[in-house]
Amino acid sequence: MTPPETGPGTAANPAATNNAHEFSVSEISFALKRTVEDTFGHVRVRGEVTGYRGPHSSGHCYFGLKDDKARMDAVIWRGAFSKLRFKPEEGMEVIATGKLTTYPGSSKYQIVIEHLEPAGVGALMALLEERRKKLGAEGLFAPERKRALPYLPEVIGVVTSPTGAVIRDILHRLQDRFPRRVLVWPVRVQGETSAAEVAAAIRGFNAMTPGGAMPRPDVLIVARGGGSIEDLWSFNEEVVVRAAAESEIPLISAVGHETDTTLIDFASDRRAPTPTAAAEMAVPVRADLIADLRDRATRLMRAETRLVESARTGLAGLARGLPKLGDLVALPRQRFDNAADRLRGALSRVTTVKRGELHKAGAPSLAPIRRQIAEARKRNAEMATRAKQAETRHLGDLGRRLDGAGKLLESYSYQGVLKRGYAVVRDAQGRPVRAAAGQAAGAALEIEFADGRLGAVVAPGGAPKSQPKKPAPKKDGGKQGSLL
Repeated sequence: MTPPETGPGTAANPAATNNAHEFSVSEISFALKRTVEDTFGHVRVRGEVTGYRGPHSSGHCYFGLKDDKARMDAVIWRGAFSKLRFKPEEGMEVIATGKLTTYPGSSKYQIVIEHLEPAGVGALMALLEERRKKLGAEGLFAPERKRALPYLPEVIGVVTSPTGAVIRDILHRLQDRFPRRVLVWPVRVQGETSAAEVAAAIRGFNAMTPGGAMPRPDVLIVARGGGSIEDLWSFNEEVVVRAAAESEIPLISAVGHETDTTLIDFASDRRAPTPTAAAEMAVPVRADLIADLRDRATRLMRAETRLVESARTGLAGLARGLPKLGDLVALPRQRFDNAADRLRGALSRVTTVKRGELHKAGAPSLAPIRRQIAEARKRNAEMATRAKQAETRHLGDLGRRLDGAGKLLESYSYQGVLKRGYAVVRDAQGRPVRAAAGQAAGAALEIEFADGRLGAVVAPGGAPKSQPKKPAPKKDGGKQGSLL
């Protein structure tokens, strides 16, 4: 058998029989890239974040997604990363939305992520708990950091959406309880930019200058209505929690309903179950304050009345124990008169004795006797002068004591109270009327003011229902006060 000929187109020359196109590596790589992108132009992939180290210096993020059997590369471009509502974290189970593509430089496929969300409520709760522990370890939730709310703020700052029902509820509640000036910083309370806007609003209020053209709030309310955990997630972001913890202005968080809890609740100074409750925490009830003020004024008036009555009673006791001026000077005056009488008698006796001695001594001894008489007269005059001065000083002391007692009596007199704007009401018998209760219609009264008296008549229905009278204090029941 003759062997087949060899040449072009025979088995010995495969190129002659194989018409397949030759591709370059680049052509194959980019063809695969187009095929993958056309086939998987929009996909949702569920997996666990692995190898996440934060954004690259370029702003892009590179990491991987894995499950129990496979792993794929993932990338988030810088523009998409800044708009993500949830940022990736190592070990977090997520659902990534984007498109599949290949990287020709290494023959790998990857997913370009445009949107990222936690895989279910369980993953969100796990992330929330992890973030709570992290921020709590930094001391952002410590009780000693929390400040007391001002009792009655002049200006209230509210961080919320300007179009929702929340701001209307807050304003309505403040109007009912105690109207105050309210500054609203409008923000988005849901969405990708919500957290950054809320944090900027809190820091913006704190940056205001006290006493400036725009008044700085005395208390802040960060409020939002209820919603799912995804809707409220902006208030779990670190930027919001740190802004709330750094706020120098006391802050009330009112996010969601009573059962909703976000991380801003732990960092705020007070947590309100609802936005309406936050308004109630911010201001007291004006009507209650007015009633309390009136009650305190009544109690003050009664206390002053009791004080005046007590002073009057004490003054009466002191006046009873104070001796009369005549009694005070009677004994010294009597002693002075006795001394004067004795002095005159003594002078007469001395004069008689000396005159007799003079006659006995004769003329030569008259000069010494005269000197003795002059000296005796001089001593007599000095003694009289000293006695007069002693009487004057004693009477002056008694007069000053009496004047001080008179001034004390005048300071406790009811006329002094009348000069301060009060009045004394007396009945027809001239007795003081201490209460409106028990005064019959048509009864004649006399009102004494500081500058005169007026007559008055009780109008029908003008006196309240009679109340039991308190026993009058005994006039001399207590121990007599000491003499001033």
